[in-house]
Amino acid sequence: MTTSRSAQLKTMIRRTDRLIERGTSISASCTRWRLAIFLIGLVATISLYRLDWYHSGNLSLGLFLTIFLAVAAYHNRVETRIHRLRHWKHIKLTHLARMALDWSAIPPRPVEAPKSHPFAADLDLFGPHSLTHLLDTTVSDHGRERFQSWLLEQPAPPAAWHTRQSLVQELTPRSLFRDRLTLDAKLTGDQEINGRRLAAVTEHSITLPHLDTILAVQGLLALTTISLALATIFGRLPGYWMFSFAAYVLIYFMTDQGEELLEHAVGLHHETERLATVLGYIERHARRRNAVLSSTWATLIGGASPTVQLTRTARTLHAISIKAHPLVHLLVNALCPWDLWFLRRLIRAQRDIQQALPQWLNCLAEVEAASALATFAYLHPDYAWPAPLTMSGEQNGAPPTIQADRLAHPLLSAKTRVANDVHLAGRGSIHLITGSNMSGKSTFLRTIGINLCLAQAGGPVCARSFKWTWSRLACCIRVDDSLDAGLSFFYAEVKRLKAILATTQESTAPPTLFLIDEIFKGTNNRERLIGSQAYITALSQGNGFGLVSTHDLELADLEPAVPGLTNAHFQETVSNGALEFDYHLRSGPCPTTNALRIMELEGLPISPNANIRHNRRHG
Repeated sequence: MTTSRSAQLKTMIRRTDRLIERGTSISASCTRWRLAIFLIGLVATISLYRLDWYHSGNLSLGLFLTIFLAVAAYHNRVETRIHRLRHWKHIKLTHLARMALDWSAIPPRPVEAPKSHPFAADLDLFGPHSLTHLLDTTVSDHGRERFQSWLLEQPAPPAAWHTRQSLVQELTPRSLFRDRLTLDAKLTGDQEINGRRLAAVTEHSITLPHLDTILAVQGLLALTTISLALATIFGRLPGYWMFSFAAYVLIYFMTDQGEELLEHAVGLHHETERLATVLGYIERHARRRNAVLSSTWATLIGGASPTVQLTRTARTLHAISIKAHPLVHLLVNALCPWDLWFLRRLIRAQRDIQQALPQWLNCLAEVEAASALATFAYLHPDYAWPAPLTMSGEQNGAPPTIQADRLAHPLLSAKTRVANDVHLAGRGSIHLITGSNMSGKSTFLRTIGINLCLAQAGGPVCARSFKWTWSRLACCIRVDDSLDAGLSFFYAEVKRLKAILATTQESTAPPTLFLIDEIFKGTNNRERLIGSQAYITALSQGNGFGLVSTHDLELADLEPAVPGLTNAHFQETVSNGALEFDYHLRSGPCPTTNALRIMELEGLPISPNANIRHNRRHG
């Protein structure tokens, strides 16, 4: 199915290329026709004037000018269509890149993982080659933040999650809607829509005491000045207009809002127009009855339509931005109270949209985040939609559970990733994963974590089937020391493990799914073994379940002593003097290790008797 989706995208790209090629050819013809019309019209008009055929010359000038403007208008439409098609092609090429994990062709999302988050850094949710790098198609700052919150704030309330997943599933087959939403946003600007800046303008109001009275006086003075000036020009009155104009100028400088009004307007009218374009597009497609998008729009937007109000506000801000051109600004305000009139309109627009704008941005963010997950589902039709087993874990009598068949990592290529089954059930259940270096333990833990993250965000998962109970996710996979905070690697690991253990002691909250890689790897063998035994025993007694990986094969002996513990392992084979890994999870403790073999293959010195002792121990 994925191959079929890729073929469809390639067909669309080839069709778009043909349209671009045809449009480019038409554009080149229009350029030649414009030049020819200009030259022929110029020669014909001048020739007629030189023959003193003035009426014919005027007719020729009007005719050729009309033809030239008509061809120019058509040429502009062709160029606009070519520009639109190129953006459309880029969107489809980006989809192909997302499917092929061609990271260089996917627009980056330069967002760092939040510090001290229980799983964001461990599961590669942010940064280059991350989950958000792959999935994020949002076009506004609110949409980006909403999408990130779905990944970070888990689990969501079950009712909100069901509504969210329903919206994602409804938008999945509507690829034209999703891509047109992106296209309309990109055509208005390359940067994301900055709703936060627009919200700041509505919150920072501008006031001018007695504005209506001042505007009426200035309007009357402007009208009087123009009337007296015309009377002076036609010799009916002396230069009385200077007195009314002096009063007009004095009031103007007394009421000028200066830089404050300019800061509100310059550049922001474009942001308002972009928001109006995107919301207007969603509004037109949210009119379908009995649709989740329609109910979401009605719930979040309310009764007010944003398009008209935002368009009106954009025009007002555009008119005010004339202050950025001093000469034109002074000329216009010398003829009429331009600034005061549009200041009054801006104050009214602020009042009209101040309450509604947060709702509009909230609705846009919800649709954008759902569209990002829907695009992911559309590009991977063989991925499964996850199904929660209960509303809140054991509170409804069901034990905390993850049941996944053919679970794989979505950030690994379909050609190289290996799928495994995962069946983990019961509070206090722990899978102790042993295995050799590079055998796949860390990747397996991340596979479970990132798919649970996707499931609880409302998206599809890289599996044949996936069922689970609502869980809090906590990881200790990637731990870094901090020189700024004065933390060593081991102390940073201890703090992370303490936080995980604390979450399992909260009996009223949803159970914790913990994923711990190479437990206590920052200390020596003896203390690591003692600490790991105690820690795993404590985990088995709390409100949690999960996986712990280790190199210490002695920990496999805990299985009889800890009722919920089950041993599993990854292993390798040696073929033609090289290590080979199949990355398949097997039951029981790992029967082999490979550290000495890796050192030997890389040319490091080892003791001659080391392999003998090693083989006797694991033989």
